[in-house]
Amino acid sequence: MMKYFSRLADRWGECRSPASCPAVSYDSVMTIPSKALAGVAFVINRISFGRRMELSRLVREIGKKTEFLQAGTELQERIEAGILAHEVDAMYLRWGLVSVAGLTIDGVPAGPEQLLKDGPEELTQEIVAAIKAQFGLSEAERKN
Repeated sequence: MMKYFSRLADRWGECRSPASCPAVSYDSVMTIPSKALAGVAFVINRISFGRRMELSRLVREIGKKTEFLQAGTELQERIEAGILAHEVDAMYLRWGLVSVAGLTIDGVPAGPEQLLKDGPEELTQEIVAAIKAQFGLSEAERKN
């Protein structure tokens, strides 16, 4: 245990008070180059405690809708489940997408609403997957 502390002291040098420690820089967003569209990059929010709570509240609201829809017929349930899955993805996109660089849609800079309405689906899906990965969802959870 003592060796651990001596290595830690070596690593941190003479950082004995907050004023003498070097500042740590943290970016609350991350820029990701698109694999779907060359020359396009998107900026998404990194997960934080507050953002996780906010997103959990939004997901909870959609969960309430799911309970309501479970009372329908089998065909209706499948249709509603598909709609609900798209609503969840749209919610993630609106929540997590900060900006898109290198893309205009019908002459307008791309943003969440433009992507959802008229944007390239493969880019939209790529962005949603990146946002879900920030939230820490497993592959199986992302499919739902």
